[in-house]
Amino acid sequence: MAKANVKDLLEAGVHFGHMTRKWNPNMAPYIFMEKNGIHIVDLHKTAVKLDEACNALEKITAAGKKVLFVATKKQAKEVVAKHAAELNMPYITERWPGGMLTNFVTIRKAVKKMNHIDKMKKDGTFETLSKKERLQVDRQRANLEKNLGSISDMVRLPSAIFVVDIMREHIAVTEAKKLGIPVFGIVDTNSDPRKVDFVIPGNDDASKAIDMILNVVSDSIKDGLSQRKADKEKSKEAEENVSADADADFDNAAE
Repeated sequence: MAKANVKDLLEAGVHFGHMTRKWNPNMAPYIFMEKNGIHIVDLHKTAVKLDEACNALEKITAAGKKVLFVATKKQAKEVVAKHAAELNMPYITERWPGGMLTNFVTIRKAVKKMNHIDKMKKDGTFETLSKKERLQVDRQRANLEKNLGSISDMVRLPSAIFVVDIMREHIAVTEAKKLGIPVFGIVDTNSDPRKVDFVIPGNDDASKAIDMILNVVSDSIKDGLSQRKADKEKSKEAEENVSADADADFDNAAE
């Protein structure tokens, strides 16, 4: 499993929290000091909590389960999309669709609608529509792609969600908690760490800091995916050996 390095976290600016007047008292255990009116996060505790989160994420993905990444703020959108896409994990970087988790059936219908439009374009049905209808369908498809394209392959609820800025994404956090889905989150000094299951205390406003944390997280998920692949290959090999032994026993019995 990938390990968090305090020096790397420091260089990426993960230790910079919010102004002291905006702090959440529940973050006190993770604050090292105050400097120039800014709270400084204790990176030794960040490293420990990041390792705990990574260990859990590795186990989840090793079991063949999906993690949904959520980050709609400007500084995090591209970073999260890049990492999630590389991992082949679903992600939301545009507006969070209300009921995304708690009303997942409706969300799946919208995704199916998007796939239906794609099918229409392939089989020629789309060309039979009027110019006005084609324009309307194209607009609908573009809107669906923007909001749901990154989760089009997510056929069931995720086994966990990873959130950047739990205050901004409070609806996603609330929906996940309601369904008992574990929440992993980068939690800044202005947020309530009690709202998530796996707290990663640190700067959730700087792209460099977010990218640093996600580098470690991604490495752990890759380890989990590799383990999953290896386990499947072992299982397949074992099945083939059992089948070969059975065939041999049958041949011997026939003789």
